[in-house]
Amino acid sequence: SQATGRAEQRSSETTMPEPKKPVKAVPQPEQAQVAAEPQIEQPENDVADHAQQQLTGLFTVKPPETLCVQMGAALTLIAKVDATALVKKPCIKWIKGKWLDLKSKAGSVYQFKEEFDSKTKVYTYEMKIVKADKTTAGAYRCEVTSKDQCDSVAFNIDVEATEATADNLLTSFKRTGEAGEDAGELDFSGLLKKRDVKEVSAPVEEVDVWEILKNAKPCDFEKIAFQYGITDLRGMLKRLKKKKRVEKKTDSFTKKLEAAYQVDKGGKIRMSIELGGPNMEVKWLKNGKEIRPSGRYIFEMIGLKRVLTIKNCTLADDAEYECVIGEDKCTADLFVREPPVVIIVPLDDQHVYVEDRVEFDCEVSEEGAVVVWSKNGVDLTRDEALKFRIKKDGKKHFLIINEVTKGDAGRYKIKTNGGESEADLIVEDKVLEVLQSFADLTLKAQEQAVFKCEVSDDKVTGKWLKNGIEVIPSKRIHITHKGRIHKLVIDGITPDDEADYTFIPNGYALSISAKLNFLEIKVDYVPRQEPPKIHLDCTGTVVSQNTIVVVAGNKLRLDVDISGEPPPVVTWFKSDQEFTETEGRCRIETRECHSSFIVEGALREDEAKYNIVVKNPAGEDKCVILVKVVDVPDPPENVKITGIGDDWCTAAWDVPKFDGGQPLTGYLLERKKKTSSRWMK
Repeated sequence: SQATGRAEQRSSETTMPEPKKPVKAVPQPEQAQVAAEPQIEQPENDVADHAQQQLTGLFTVKPPETLCVQMGAALTLIAKVDATALVKKPCIKWIKGKWLDLKSKAGSVYQFKEEFDSKTKVYTYEMKIVKADKTTAGAYRCEVTSKDQCDSVAFNIDVEATEATADNLLTSFKRTGEAGEDAGELDFSGLLKKRDVKEVSAPVEEVDVWEILKNAKPCDFEKIAFQYGITDLRGMLKRLKKKKRVEKKTDSFTKKLEAAYQVDKGGKIRMSIELGGPNMEVKWLKNGKEIRPSGRYIFEMIGLKRVLTIKNCTLADDAEYECVIGEDKCTADLFVREPPVVIIVPLDDQHVYVEDRVEFDCEVSEEGAVVVWSKNGVDLTRDEALKFRIKKDGKKHFLIINEVTKGDAGRYKIKTNGGESEADLIVEDKVLEVLQSFADLTLKAQEQAVFKCEVSDDKVTGKWLKNGIEVIPSKRIHITHKGRIHKLVIDGITPDDEADYTFIPNGYALSISAKLNFLEIKVDYVPRQEPPKIHLDCTGTVVSQNTIVVVAGNKLRLDVDISGEPPPVVTWFKSDQEFTETEGRCRIETRECHSSFIVEGALREDEAKYNIVVKNPAGEDKCVILVKVVDVPDPPENVKITGIGDDWCTAAWDVPKFDGGQPLTGYLLERKKKTSSRWMK
């Protein structure tokens, strides 16, 4: 977990409270778990100005103030946070010393674990030190943040050497029995055991940025400045260059100022010298101007020792200081380090489709902070600026991808010198849906043929084919695309226009087809009577001879050619009731020797038995057509969640009453994270 709030800053001279009662740790892993305690009192030299951050007491269980562990033993520390009243998930950071984030050291030495109890809404964070050694000892800090709330607890770990009882040769001469001097045998195997000489490791010194810059290559200066929060790198390098001069020896000082000091912003620093004798007048200068005592600048005289203390250090205190005694002087540079930039609002996972716009946004604790974006562990470079757009607005930082591709999927990270945040980008191919298809047409000479379809994406383009050959627009043939509607219009059709017409969207394995039938008019000049005859030609999926299946929302057109002399009278029936509407969604279009029953956007209620009856003086003919509408099935009923776990749940439901006219083949469930607004299948 990454810290997402401003943590309490500490000065360069960090010291921990004296342990009141050390707690011994046994060689087996142990859990240092105690109830919540009041915030421990910290030394004045170690606490930044509390006006910058107010602690809110998020911990319900925190590590003890002081811990003792034996060399080579394991140690487990536990912190618990009650998230009942929190808006966002809390984030925790384990820190050693001033700013070392232990997550970067996770592995064989430090191991981290996080658990969440959904019943009590309590997060449990665990840090395990697998095997303690001399470098384990020191001051630690545990910080937790959640949006605008944060809490921090400091603790100290001491490492004790294992009692070397085995090194005492006399213990090897103990007898194995309990019958006095004559009982048992001597333990000679203990005398023959190899004894290793234990090396005492040197204490780990705290990081000195001045020394690092002195010994670093010029090409590494910017990297070091980002890591340790150096804002005025150029000015600092100029002052380091001046330090190469050698100051002359003098009897006025027995101890001079250090070459350089460093302190966190808001912290306190003490600079001291020792005089060569009594009754010497001392002046303190800052960038050549004399310093006067005040609430922030305090002068102390302790015997021959003179101390300058600066409280609540600001960036204005980053300067060169001089201690002047008569004509003699010594100088030192003070480097004020700004607090690490931490993540306040982390990145969120993104689930998008190809060609969508993606925007990762993150908020940090300081305006104008330097951040580094990376993808799958590789930093994004300037060469990729055309693909990725990076911008900042105050404390907010953005990474924008205008038209995302599947190759952009991966894990993205934003990193500051005090924290980092990661999020996944999932990219899926778009699924194109046909909202309205077109049906077969039967038209006479010089009539207009219109093929129109509607798809789900208004940006999709496509092409029209006639018997597999692309259609070229002309004065008589018009192709239009407006929003989601694609249309092909043919004016004044001829017998050559009779063909199969297909629309294919670009980039999708999908096609929509229909046939244009050219209706020839035959004139019979023999004045005779002919019984009426129905010649049925309809669109849709023919299940049997008298059954037609149509998808809900699609257009249904029943075209009936009628022959007979004299022209017969056509009557339509729906469920044995005569249907006479000539306008509206369901209508009848009747021309000489031709009748059509049209349904625009078929609905469930359109499913019925349709009869057509034609009569003339020579007789009559009839036909029965069953229309079946296939629709989206109803949602499942009585949906219940029967079981819930940490990352799983069990759902049960009843089969929907309406299956859409076809057997059900499966169900689709969606879920979303509590902190996300996007549903995922």
